[in-house]
Amino acid sequence: MTERLAPVLRVRDADAAVAWYARLGFARQWEHRFAPDLPRYVSIARPGMEIHLSEHAGDARPGTLVYLYVDDVDALAAACGGVEVGSQDWGRDFVVTDPDGNRIRVGTVPA
Repeated sequence: MTERLAPVLRVRDADAAVAWYARLGFARQWEHRFAPDLPRYVSIARPGMEIHLSEHAGDARPGTLVYLYVDDVDALAAACGGVEVGSQDWGRDFVVTDPDGNRIRVGTVPA
């Protein structure tokens, strides 16, 4: 197994969140719930990245910030509706907010 990190983000509706994160290149890997009427816990991933989305109230706080380093920040900015990519000392990036208030900053470092 390769070691990796999977931040957990609090979401109200896992299906809506999975659909929103698809534009950033994430796809559903698996889903867990203890019973049909209980909250869901879902894993989404793209190459080299994994995020867990939890409908459980105690798992994470809304409004979290996650930074994603990608090779092509411009392609993802376009997929997010053409958001503006800014230049910083550390590289180029943009920020979007998911339907649950979690901020996703997407950037690339200079070559």
